This record gives sequence, structure tokens and C-alpha cells, in this order.
Amino acid sequence: MEFKNIVATIYLRDGLAYKNATDTTGGMDVLDLAQKYDDSGIDKIICFDLSNDDDEHEKNILAIREINRSIDVKTCGGGNIKRLEDVKKFLYAGCVEVVLNGSKSETAQLMEEAAKRFGQEKILISITTLDFLFKNGKELSSHVHELLIMNPDLVTGLENLTDVPYILNQDELDVEKIASVLSSEKIRGIYGSFINDTKTDIMSLKAVLSDKGILMDNFAPKLTWSDLKPNKDGLIPCIVQDYKTHEVLMMAYMNEESFNTTIRIGKMTYFSRSRNELWTKGMTSGHIQYVKSLTADCDFDTLLAKVSQVDGIACHTGNPSCFFNEIVKKEYVERNPLYVFEKVYHVIEDRKQNPKEGSYTNYLFDKGLDKILKKFGEEATETVIASKNSNSEEVVYEVSDLLYHLMVLMVEKDVSWEDIVREMAQR
Repeated sequence: MEFKNIVATIYLRDGLAYKNATDTTGGMDVLDLAQKYDDSGIDKIICFDLSNDDDEHEKNILAIREINRSIDVKTCGGGNIKRLEDVKKFLYAGCVEVVLNGSKSETAQLMEEAAKRFGQEKILISITTLDFLFKNGKELSSHVHELLIMNPDLVTGLENLTDVPYILNQDELDVEKIASVLSSEKIRGIYGSFINDTKTDIMSLKAVLSDKGILMDNFAPKLTWSDLKPNKDGLIPCIVQDYKTHEVLMMAYMNEESFNTTIRIGKMTYFSRSRNELWTKGMTSGHIQYVKSLTADCDFDTLLAKVSQVDGIACHTGNPSCFFNEIVKKEYVERNPLYVFEKVYHVIEDRKQNPKEGSYTNYLFDKGLDKILKKFGEEATETVIASKNSNSEEVVYEVSDLLYHLMVLMVEKDVSWEDIVREMAQR
């Protein structure tokens, strides 16, 4: 059985985000809204491009690309798709799926072409009437992964027309109705205005639906409090770490109630020894910690939490981390490949934004793309030649040169390591 999905939608106009298709005021920062959805427990985000011209379309595609660089939840893109090249744009922007408009005459042929070119699992069709199903029902099962049903009244008519599962529009936060809807095998998930409201507690909704027997992608703990070894006061220390940077942010204590609350709502909740009460981090300051993972140590008496820290501030002093009072420090060479690649990439990026006289990197940028490609090709050839020899140190030297020039090319083309890693992870 598959998890049922809670799906958020972002509507894009001129690079800004809106929560519904008809709203034309109060545009929001796309990354801020997408991150809130990601942290809240949303399973998928559908990004609709509502552009009116090519320039706005490109701006919205760029916004979608930035979304996919910044969040972990999978995205689906749609809007202004007329040909196969448009489908590719969304996929190259990092979307896992693309939604085609079932009300357009060209969609039937495009559906078939896109499924053959990119794979059936990447194609969705939005449905506002049953016409598309009447005309193309037989082809759907071999070309489409899911349907996006925009009119809930169509559900009764779907039963005999297709076996393709679908995501259903559900605008009301009615838990009993949602549970009933999601109990259907054909319904993979729901989307709607109440989900787009960032005040909706998605993790709590998932917990309630799980209690009603709906299979949701929420925290199902492998260990319970009874498996752990609290101290004499019934508390366990919890070390908190940023899930992306791995920086240690803080340390606090949990009791059984805060432990269970953390798992249920997906936000780090601790026990305050001074106030003798539970506290969910950030409820006052706004610096909420969304849980990514919770792990016990070998003795089951200490916890490690990896979190998404809102605004990057964990300490009450306003510092990113509570650990900033240095005692001793020995200089060392960083050898973690992730850190080294990121550091070199950012140095190259800084050279492009803030040129430095005499810099070889700036020389390459000044000469332009053709020079960068020429140097990259030369380094690739030298790496091949070095690899034919027996001296491994020469290979190390040439590969290092090759990687440096690759990163210059990446910066020139605005491609990040996150883009590369995301593409590799999807293969």
C-alpha cells in the first residue's frame, strides 16, 4: 500500500507565489512559502505557472528551480505547457512530475509523447470535466501516473472510466470527510485551500488520519519511551543538529510527554526544568525546529535530533547555535568532500560576483563561456592521459584541476552542487 499524500499548491505570477489561482494581490516570496510547506509535513507541492508572456514564464521557471534547490519535498510543475520542450523545462527545473492540462486539445498527443520520452511516472493530467476521460480513457493507464481532479463532483463519474489513481480537490478541513475520501484505493491524496493555509497543522492532521486507519507518511517511531533510559528525574538529554549543515545547535531535555508530542506534531518539544512545563521550540520566538530525524545513542540515554531550524536561529541570544563560547581550538585541514566542494564552489561564486584583480578565476569569467569550455576540455584530456600512466599522484593532480574547471563552468551556468545531487538521487 502507498502512503496517502497531502498536497500543497503554489501559483506563480511574475516570480512571486500565491495561494490560489484567482488572487492577484499579496504575492509572497516563493522560497519562504515552499520552505514552510516543506517543514510542515506536506508530501508534494504542485507549482502552477500562470504567466502571460515568455519573459514571465522564464521567471516562473527560475522560481521553481530555486524552490527545488531549497527544499526536500518533491514538486510537480504545470502551466503553459504546449509542447515537449515545455515539459522538459519543468523537469530540468527539478520537478519530479509534470501536470498537463486535460482541457486543452493538444494534451492527448502531448501526453503520449511525454510518457514515451520521460516516463509514465512523471506525467499527471488535470481534469475539470469528464470529456478528456471519455475520449482518452483507454490510453491513460499506459501514459499517466496520476490524475489531478479539480472538481470533486466528478468522482462518482470516474469509477467506470479509468483505473488511474487521482488526487482530489478538498477545500474544507473536515477530518471525517477527508478520512472517508482517503479510504478509497483510487484516491492517492488531497489538495485544497485549507492545505495551502500555512496555519494548518499538517502533522497533527496526519496523526489524526493515522489514528483512523489511513496510511500517512508521518513519524512511526521504531522506539518508544519505554525503550529509553531516562535519568532519575525522568528526563533524557537531546542534542539538536541542523540536518543540512550538521552544525550542533543546542541541547535540551525531554520527558515522556514532550517526546511523544515531538513525534506527533513534528516540531521539537522539550521539558523546561526551570518552569516545570513542556515547551515547543519557537512558539514564542518563531524559531521553530521541524523534525527531520530522532535517534537514540548506543546506551538509549541520549537523543540526537536533526532539524530544520526556522531562520537559522536556535539560541535565545539570537546566535545560530548555543555553542559559540570558544574555549580552545586547533587549526586543521578540512577533508570532508562535501564541505570542501561547497567551500571551493562558493569561493568561485564570490569571484564572479566580486572580481579580484589578478585572479585566474576572474580571468576565465572575463574571457567567457568558450574559454571556460576550452580549459575544461583540455583538463579532461590531461586527466585521460594521466590515467594511462602508472603515477596515481598525477591522476590526483589532473582530476583536481578538472574538478576546479568543472566548478567554474557550473558557476558560469548557474548550476549548483544541490542541482547535481538532486538529479543523481532521482536516477
